[in-house]
Amino acid sequence: MTDFLLSIGYESWILHALIWGPLVAMIHVLASPEDRAKHIAFRWSLALLAVSLGLWWAFDPGSGGFTMTSSRPWISAWGVDYALGVDGISLFMILLTTFTTPIAILGSFEYIGKREKAFYALMLLLEMGVVGVFAATDVFLFYVFFELTLVPMYFIVGIWGGERRVYAAVKFFLYTALGSLLMLVAILYLYFQAGASSFSIAALLDAPLTLQEQLWLFAAFAIAFAIKVPVFPLHTWLPDAHVEAPTPGSVVLAAVLLKMGTYGFLRFLLPLFPEAAQHPTVVTVMMVLGVVGIIYAAWVAAVQPDAKKLVAYTSVAHMGFVVIGIFALTVNGIQGGLVVMISHGISTGALFLLLGMMYERRHTRLIEDFGGIGRVAPLFATAFVITALASIGLPGTSGFVGEFLALLGTFETHPTVAILASTGVIFAAYYMLPMVQRVLFNKLDKEENRSFADLSRREIWILAPLLALMIWIGTNPSPFLERMGPSVERVIERVQLSSQEARLEGIELPGPAAEPNPTPARTGGQ
Repeated sequence: MTDFLLSIGYESWILHALIWGPLVAMIHVLASPEDRAKHIAFRWSLALLAVSLGLWWAFDPGSGGFTMTSSRPWISAWGVDYALGVDGISLFMILLTTFTTPIAILGSFEYIGKREKAFYALMLLLEMGVVGVFAATDVFLFYVFFELTLVPMYFIVGIWGGERRVYAAVKFFLYTALGSLLMLVAILYLYFQAGASSFSIAALLDAPLTLQEQLWLFAAFAIAFAIKVPVFPLHTWLPDAHVEAPTPGSVVLAAVLLKMGTYGFLRFLLPLFPEAAQHPTVVTVMMVLGVVGIIYAAWVAAVQPDAKKLVAYTSVAHMGFVVIGIFALTVNGIQGGLVVMISHGISTGALFLLLGMMYERRHTRLIEDFGGIGRVAPLFATAFVITALASIGLPGTSGFVGEFLALLGTFETHPTVAILASTGVIFAAYYMLPMVQRVLFNKLDKEENRSFADLSRREIWILAPLLALMIWIGTNPSPFLERMGPSVERVIERVQLSSQEARLEGIELPGPAAEPNPTPARTGGQ
């Protein structure tokens, strides 16, 4: 397979195809009849997925740097380039995006009943923006794609959402846009301070910044990314957006949009501001916010009467594991965070699809309105149970691998934080299993539930790939860890090198966060 991909020059055009292909597909959808829009969008998204799968074989981890790179001048007067590349961190985010989009589109076939051409065009535009975020190696280009994703998501929630859709869409837009403005100011300051000729990540790495400047710039970037994650207490837009968004919007929001924040932590915060990222106050704040998010979100989820809102709060908890894994600054911690990002995209996306199927049948999301569904819809119940168990991190599923590595990596440098965060695994069972019990296995005492239809052929095709990935990653994570390992080690080496240089210059970075990684060669706990 690798030889074939090389023979067709795959590395030279694939990233461009994955960014501009959705735009071509969007134009095709808009030019098509209304009743054909969903089929055309699905076929295009499926074709893009098929093309993107070659990344799995074509990608060479190598030294952990960017591969498949290309750069062309875009706005020469400003030093902005159209520069793309992929490494072991962005690889899985791009694949997660191209994998999730056709599933979300197929899952919307029975859900979207108005303005179908506009909806599917926006879904494809969203795919373009997200892939651009993960493929951009120019910071300004990254910002452009980062902001572009706001537009389609705003309209998807605001037009096709629930009763309070306008409120949820405006809240989502304002939160994210205000945070992004801070990041834009920081990008411009960093560019001028570095005296660079371009906005490429490599050109900005060696900007002569004092520790004070790094801390301020770190804060500006961190707020923008923390809102997108979202990190407690900047999470309040997420439950509203999830509850009001249509099912495919919730799937994409959970699966890939939230990952743009944690991806930003890894891609920009750690390499560009390594001294600030190791400052004990910064590390303490991020660790505390991560742990509070894990525990607080679990407690709030446990009392939600609305199943969709319950699952929305679980996203805050899962992202808390990613945050502590990243700021543990260990190979195990960061790899665990990356696997949690992948697993969360798969399992939470599947949960939203299942809840959407429930809503299509019963037109309610209240947990108390269900009961005994497992007796009349065994295939639906099986998929629901497997997905719920993956979400709470049962051994043998993708959720366990990610959370275990994140906690293990955190324990290496911050054992108290790891112990506190591990209680979140128990709380996850506390909020998820009672919902499963009440929906699937309680008495079948409501007449409406007796006619609850089992999974259709289309719905099986939607859920089967997600369930397969949950089990594959949970039982054989090595292919994933091997591809991301060198890039993770490269990030840590960059941070450690800057720490050593800072100490040589007399800048004190006390605390365990400034210590070298005790096991730099370990990959995934092997």
